[in-house]
Amino acid sequence: MAESITPGRRPTAADGPGRTLIITEDDALLDDLLRLCAAAGAEPEVAFTAPPRAGSWETAPLVLVGAEATRRVSGEARRGGVLLIGRDLDDPDVWRRAVAIGADHVLFLPDAEAWLADRIADAAEAVGEPAVTVGVIGGRGGAGASTLACALAVTAARGGCRTMLVDGDPLGGGLDILLGAEQTGGLRWPDLADSRGRVNSGALEESLPRTHALSVLSWDRSDAVVIPPQTMRSVLGAARRRGGIVVVDLPRRMDEAVTEALAQVDVGLLVVPAELRAVAAAGRVASRMSMVLRDLRVVARGPFGSGLDDEEIARLVGLRLAGELPPEPGLLEAQDSGEPPGSSPRGPLARFCSAFLAEALPSGGSVAA
Repeated sequence: MAESITPGRRPTAADGPGRTLIITEDDALLDDLLRLCAAAGAEPEVAFTAPPRAGSWETAPLVLVGAEATRRVSGEARRGGVLLIGRDLDDPDVWRRAVAIGADHVLFLPDAEAWLADRIADAAEAVGEPAVTVGVIGGRGGAGASTLACALAVTAARGGCRTMLVDGDPLGGGLDILLGAEQTGGLRWPDLADSRGRVNSGALEESLPRTHALSVLSWDRSDAVVIPPQTMRSVLGAARRRGGIVVVDLPRRMDEAVTEALAQVDVGLLVVPAELRAVAAAGRVASRMSMVLRDLRVVARGPFGSGLDDEEIARLVGLRLAGELPPEPGLLEAQDSGEPPGSSPRGPLARFCSAFLAEALPSGGSVAA
């Protein structure tokens, strides 16, 4: 069981380069915390009978204080990332002690072991703000969702943003081909199919193919076409913990893996060509996706005809308009020559992506075309 005391934040790399700090006088509690640290791949600093090393309170990304040891830190400066660890759910004094030391949360073991192990692992990975995660979906087959997903990733990476492109459509042919990286070494989805639980974010990023200043998780040319939902949850969770931006190319169908992906998407872009049949199809896709994804927006793709414009398309689909995407002359020829979508900074694709990213990314994270 873990309960919040203050509206604090997770520890981040900005909190310092130190190790998780354990302060306790309880042998049994220390054994439990050391076990959880080992499971999370963290080597903690322990202050058992002696006071904490000078400076460790300030620099530790996470501080675990036993409920019996709060008097030892009562004079320390207030900071984020302090957790009070107790065992007795009926101890009425534990909350007063938590407030006295400025703890973010009170945790009771063994109930909160899984939650605490995740927080320790976050601290070991120096987790900061999670990535902005954008899902791109076609309103109909051939709408250009994969093209837009690649262009978003290329544009974000060109602007200096840490970027990962994830191919969530096993039947799409492989985004690495669209990027010209099918021969680039690194893991593909079938290599990760057995992943369960927590995936180390740094190890994931280092293991993937790297091209155009971004990491890409795509499919190989085998017959494997299934992503277990647990794998999708674990891999996307790791990708998000690296920060920056994660772009996910998603299929129009709904299955358990797609539902897991949508649950981690911050904003979805539904690409709808300016055709009446495409608008009708996109409406059906939107009704399914919106059951999981709250922020789903229309990207109206030209050329425009049949009396349709971008605002009318968004109105008919029943979603907020993200913007208009005009045709880009020479796009297919550029791809044939090895240039991925969005490579031309002044093209319509790159201009749309830059404008969208400037709105979607946190302050200071905008990119320039």
